[in-house]
Amino acid sequence: MKNLICIICVILFSVSCAGTNKEKVSTETATTTANTEEAVKEVKNVKMIYDTDLGIDDAMALAYALGSPNIDLVGVTLTFGNVSTETSGRNTLDILSLLNREDIPVYAGALHSYSDNATFLPAAAIKRIHGDNGIGNVQLPTSKKTVEKQSAVDFIIESANKYGKDLVIVAVGPVTNLQDALKKEPKLKDMVGNIVIMGGALTVPGNVSEVAEANIYADPVAANELFTSETPFTMVGLDVTVRARLTKEDTKKWRDLGTASGKAFADIVDYYIGISSSASCALHDPLAVAVAVHPELIETISMHMFVGTSKENLGRTTGDKTKLNDPNPNVKVGVNLDYQKFLADFNTVLTELFKKN
Repeated sequence: MKNLICIICVILFSVSCAGTNKEKVSTETATTTANTEEAVKEVKNVKMIYDTDLGIDDAMALAYALGSPNIDLVGVTLTFGNVSTETSGRNTLDILSLLNREDIPVYAGALHSYSDNATFLPAAAIKRIHGDNGIGNVQLPTSKKTVEKQSAVDFIIESANKYGKDLVIVAVGPVTNLQDALKKEPKLKDMVGNIVIMGGALTVPGNVSEVAEANIYADPVAANELFTSETPFTMVGLDVTVRARLTKEDTKKWRDLGTASGKAFADIVDYYIGISSSASCALHDPLAVAVAVHPELIETISMHMFVGTSKENLGRTTGDKTKLNDPNPNVKVGVNLDYQKFLADFNTVLTELFKKN
């Protein structure tokens, strides 16, 4: 009898273990499937509008958008900041021509900030960083194309209606065009798939003052309207962009390709590196474009924020302490970066693009 009981116990134990193992396999399979689906989600192809004040890092970001297999660039919208809006247009058209993508339309946007009435012209300090022409004083062949007659704001709204959630807007200058579009079409925030801006500094000092980053500082009123709205967006600020840096060893590889675009971009970026005290340059705008299709590159925290508009804190991007426990914060702030993964991807995309042009 005791032997029979022992045998029954062994059988029951074996069945139990088999069930546990099946559950374990099932759980592992489900986890693997979920991870695979998440990986696919991270590299989903998108339609993109690139809003730019085209200076040197903007030029690299434009090249990345053109070269990335995950981005279909449907248009470029122009603003002020590193250069005037007019010069931004000239530079954009010439770079698109250099890279054999004159099929991409370009639209003029804001000429100045919400606080000014006069057309923006860059100060001497900005010209020192980006050169008199915004692209390191390098002279590119002049494109025969011209800027479209339709406004940047109307193009953004039209594209949102056309592409819906497939559309991503990446703004790498002052957010004036973006905020103008949101004011004209308040539903825009819910129509598009994602909005990414390059701007702000939360955990690190600014680059135009102790507290302010250049793009936010250029139009703090428009930025404050955006940050304090219910518009969801990702802030790719100095907290992460200063971690990704390019050197002349990298640009030499472009130059050694022997192509027109490789040489031109090497010349442009070498100027940018040359004015830096660290023998390297930060990839501010390229990172913002990359995050739009590879959000896994950065770690973020979600919060409500506002932008300083008084003399003492002009352009400062700060968490709103009155909404710390609000369950629906609208800003995802990048605070950490997988810079090795980003640099590898960035260099691969640009090198392959420059090989062909």
